Amino acid sequence: MAMKKRSIFLFAGIATLYFNNTYAQETPMDSTRTASIDQVVITGNSNPKKKIESSTAISTFSAKEIQKQNPISAAALLQRVPGFAVETSGGEVGNNLFARGIPSAGAYEFVQVQEDGLPVFEDGALQFANADNFFRVDNSVSRLEALRGGSGSIFATNSPGGLINFITKEGSNDFKGTAKLETSTYGLMRTDVNLGGALVQDKLFFSVGGFYRTDNGIRKTGFKANNGGQIRMNLKYVFDKGYAKVYYKKLDDRNTFFLPIPLVQNGNDLKEFNGFDPNYGTYSYRAISQLNIPQAGGGFFSRNLEDGIHPKVDVLGAEFKYDLGNNFSVLNKTRYTNINMNYTGIFPAGGPQLAADFANSNGISGNNFQYSSVSSGAIVNPAYVQKLGFWAIDKQMNNFVNDLQFNYKFDKGNVTAGFYKSNWKSHQYWNWSNILTTATDRPELLNLVDTSLAPTDTGYSKTYNGVTDMSFLIRDSQIQGSLNDLYLNLDYNITDNLSFNGGIRYSRDFYKGYGVSTTTANLNNSGLTTDGTHTFLTTTADDNMSVLGNKYTYWNYDVNRVSFTTALNYKINRENAVYARFSNGFRSPNEEAYYNNMNNLSAIKPVTTNQLEIGYKYYSRTFDVAVIPFYSTLKNLSFTDVFSDGTSENKFANTTNLGVELEGYARLFNNLLEVTFNGTIQSPKYQDFTGRNADGTTFDYDGNSVRRMPKFYFNISPAVNITKQWRTYVSMNYYGKRFQDEKNTQTLPAFSEFGAGTSYQFGKIRFAVDGTNIFNTIGITEGDPRAGSPTGDGIIMARPIMGAAVRASITLDF
Repeated sequence: MAMKKRSIFLFAGIATLYFNNTYAQETPMDSTRTASIDQVVITGNSNPKKKIESSTAISTFSAKEIQKQNPISAAALLQRVPGFAVETSGGEVGNNLFARGIPSAGAYEFVQVQEDGLPVFEDGALQFANADNFFRVDNSVSRLEALRGGSGSIFATNSPGGLINFITKEGSNDFKGTAKLETSTYGLMRTDVNLGGALVQDKLFFSVGGFYRTDNGIRKTGFKANNGGQIRMNLKYVFDKGYAKVYYKKLDDRNTFFLPIPLVQNGNDLKEFNGFDPNYGTYSYRAISQLNIPQAGGGFFSRNLEDGIHPKVDVLGAEFKYDLGNNFSVLNKTRYTNINMNYTGIFPAGGPQLAADFANSNGISGNNFQYSSVSSGAIVNPAYVQKLGFWAIDKQMNNFVNDLQFNYKFDKGNVTAGFYKSNWKSHQYWNWSNILTTATDRPELLNLVDTSLAPTDTGYSKTYNGVTDMSFLIRDSQIQGSLNDLYLNLDYNITDNLSFNGGIRYSRDFYKGYGVSTTTANLNNSGLTTDGTHTFLTTTADDNMSVLGNKYTYWNYDVNRVSFTTALNYKINRENAVYARFSNGFRSPNEEAYYNNMNNLSAIKPVTTNQLEIGYKYYSRTFDVAVIPFYSTLKNLSFTDVFSDGTSENKFANTTNLGVELEGYARLFNNLLEVTFNGTIQSPKYQDFTGRNADGTTFDYDGNSVRRMPKFYFNISPAVNITKQWRTYVSMNYYGKRFQDEKNTQTLPAFSEFGAGTSYQFGKIRFAVDGTNIFNTIGITEGDPRAGSPTGDGIIMARPIMGAAVRASITLDF
């Protein structure tokens, strides 16, 4: 059937994402976008600058591009940026991003996530406070600019890996809006709305938007895995010499955090562990969701797993720009953020164990063990059992930040000088217990007793209502930062085609905090009973309970550093450019490094980075190409994984990485076929990584591959515009082989994840179907970093990507 008859070939899948481009106003003959050659970027630049003239590695995504991708999470969107290795298996939030091969315990440790040029929170890698916990991608996002390396260290703190800037929509003279309804195969119901317009033509503009969503989760939790939403609004007044804007955001959301599950590995072959669905199973399940245990200090501690990661975020901000005359202007951005978060997750304490082995390791000899179901009391005979950490963390966080910037424009360029001030604080309380369950998805709580003893004997039971270790770890600590940074940036056009960029930032930052001591106790003399009859002498579950002491260890740490960058950009012609950039930056020690070394802060240092990148860019209305080789070195990198027993790793290393980032876009056959591609080839290695383990043994990892870092990963997304209205998409995301650990023992096999889909534009209404992981690939992004040394093949613990899912949406633009 001819195209004029609007025929269609359907795929079920995810919308294609285009790189290095943003959409302009669409015309009947151009349903895609204006070429990158005309595009302007602001992130990592002192002034808006054409993309081809910016000497940075930057990827951009317009609202239309984000809509067509329809990412299932912010991490899924960032997965389309070269140089960013993103682990998306945690669910909608709590994911990890590694920039240019820089290893970390996770989160967003070496990049800063921003909204409208200011941080979502000053430090995006506080414990259990990944930056993506505190923002969501919805229809109020105007565009995303993702910068790698380069000038990140000049325009933000602790961001040598790059800047991720989500820019929100503002109103215009024309009243516009969008409304979206979405459902899915996993019980999703989501509504997005955004409205914007003028209250006073040419003067006063507004924009308001947000979403509400509830779903059961792709992995079967038995409860609402995700439930909540956000609203944000801004008001902008424009006058002759500038503008003033105020804005507010409220986020109140609950998200289940998915952690490792058991699999069977044989080299590169992964299979399901008997009784556990690798694509849809999870230990985070309704039957183990409630915790209610007495405390050694009195009272009870209660927690509900169904609350998951539950941040309540309030943001109030303002932005002001004024033309001072004589080519001088001033820009001031200020924001206050307050966050209260309850964090509850199931963290496996090792892998499945044979029922007899677990009993024997808990002091029961031979076959003198008996398991029973907590819910029914019935005696059961599980082949394998699983100890799970029931981790509860409460965090109270706030951040007040102000960025004051002066700019002077002259014939050949401009100079920007700024003062950045940020005060932030985070207080946290941990209460962790371990529970015993069947080693299956839809797990059941188990009790374990020693049948060689009488029920009244000391140590008869190894559990208390399924809890093996009651509140075995409690932590009370605080950290706060006071940042005082001066920066200067120069753009200078040496000739019409050759431009220079140089920047410097002086950071005088102060960190301080405290940790509270703990002691151990039990409930033996508390007068409490385990079941209304027997005392706590009859169970070992309370033998090592943690109790907060009265000793506070206070610490202070000062940072006094200079970061700098310098670059040249040569515009060969309107479509071709090359650039070279060298940058030096740093990242202050992370929260766990401070906590581990409170009594000897001389053991830790800021992580310092040097990066060299050379880029080639070609932008036309048919093709985009960016090829960016880079080389980076890091010193004093800390490894601070918190293990399932509450201890943490405390090692330091240097790394090097040589790589190349690739981006490409092609529009072929009169816009019939579009192909986007991004990929990264790299070789991150440890340097000078030797020392002693906690048990006194020595290690030598010098020259080993950096853990969890693929040497090759890419995404390719072809799209077919069957007609001007109807479009089909396919995508392939390849994630190369990695090692889980520093000593390169456990291999994480390479995997490919496929998506596909279609959309139809009927006037102002858009219908779309988006499918993810359509072939149900078992692809693991990490092993179990909390389990200590992995052993390789056999039964392993790992975190796979989500199973196949399909979403359907209707969007109205008006």
